[in-house]
Amino acid sequence: MANILTRFKDIMAANINSLLDKAEDPEKMIDQYLRNMEKDLATIKSEAAAVIAVKNSAERKVEECKGEISKMESYAKKALQAGNESDARMFLQKKETLNSKLANLEKERETAVVNAEKMKEMHDKLASDIQKLSEKRSDIKAKLKMAQTTEKINSMTSTSGLNGNISAFERMEEKANRMLDEANARAELSTPKKDEVEDLMKKYDESSEETKNSSAVDEELEKMKKELGL
Repeated sequence: MANILTRFKDIMAANINSLLDKAEDPEKMIDQYLRNMEKDLATIKSEAAAVIAVKNSAERKVEECKGEISKMESYAKKALQAGNESDARMFLQKKETLNSKLANLEKERETAVVNAEKMKEMHDKLASDIQKLSEKRSDIKAKLKMAQTTEKINSMTSTSGLNGNISAFERMEEKANRMLDEANARAELSTPKKDEVEDLMKKYDESSEETKNSSAVDEELEKMKKELGL
């Protein structure tokens, strides 16, 4: 899975015309490019289930953690109603720990969702490229073959017209290349750059995290006591 995901940008930015322009034999290049795309598509299909499973698991863990947080809050209220403030404090401390865990789980879920979306985008891009190029392949090959045949026949029957026939062949090649433009599907995903200021802010946020967690428990304990009339 990691290998295909690292190729995401290359696959999304693939330019059929650019590859064919560099090829000495465009006809063979069409077949080779189709084989490569079909191989990538098969890999994506075989790994899609695993990517989706990771995403579903991450989403389930987030929901389970939220349930545990809600449970700890409920027990804290019951403890206060029973007059056991120390027990309530323990439940709220557990809740704070679960809140930290939830933040990490949500990050993991976000990554899993992004990976699943990338797999779908790659699948759709490759499927579209394969369909379009396959539809045009026969027509493109026929035009190239006709140009080659025309050049060969005219070179055998008229040496004086050779240069003109070569020009006609070149024009036919250009026409075939223009048709390839219709088979090209471009897309490029830009990954937002990491904000250095946010990283700097986190440096100072983390230094006061323990103090915030401790005070958060005390504040919620007092708020809960007021709600329960204790």
